[in-house]
Order: sequence, then C-alpha cells, then structure tokens
Amino acid sequence: MGIKNLPKDVLLVELPSKSPKIAAQLKAVNETVSKNGSCDVIIDFNRVEIINSANISNLLILHNMLQNSGHKLILCNVATVTKCIFVVAGLNEVFEFADNQSKARATVEQAG
Repeated sequence: MGIKNLPKDVLLVELPSKSPKIAAQLKAVNETVSKNGSCDVIIDFNRVEIINSANISNLLILHNMLQNSGHKLILCNVATVTKCIFVVAGLNEVFEFADNQSKARATVEQAG
C-alpha cells in the first residue's frame, strides 16, 4: 500500500481497502503530481471493492492533470463491481484500464 516511484518516471499507487484512506491516498497523489507532473501514474485497485463519488472526483482531477501534461493514468486490478460504477457513470471511456500491474506498465512503456 502506498505510493512508489518506478523506473522511467512512473508512479505506482496501491490503494488501501477503506474509503476514507482511499480518499487521502488519492489526494496525496494529486498533490504529488501537481508539484511534479512529469510522470505517468498507475493506480492499483487490488484491495478496493467499491469507490465513492469523492474518489471518482479525485481520479478525474488526476486524469485531467496528467492529460494536460501529456502523461497517462492507468487503473489496474479493478474489481467487477467497481468497474460497473465506471461503466454506469460513463467513465469507462475516460479512464484507461489494465488487468494487472504488468499490463499497466507495458501500456505506459509502449506510450513512452
């Protein structure tokens, strides 16, 4: 759990399972990216079962910051229930998803 810097300017974020902690983690990621926007971000949802509107809002802010600086946001290991939330909200067209961290890293490397 936490934020890790990977090689090639990639930030890996492993979200915690509880909603208040998810919000705090995403806020920390947003602050990190706003200070140093020269990285791609992979967010691992492995421990997350469901997210709320505040979490989605933080993800949209992060997505926009990264997109404006020419970088990618990839969400991986997203549970089916959570993925359905993105689909119902029409956000599956906004966010990029990968099955796991390896595939997310490969997507970032291909883009770079």
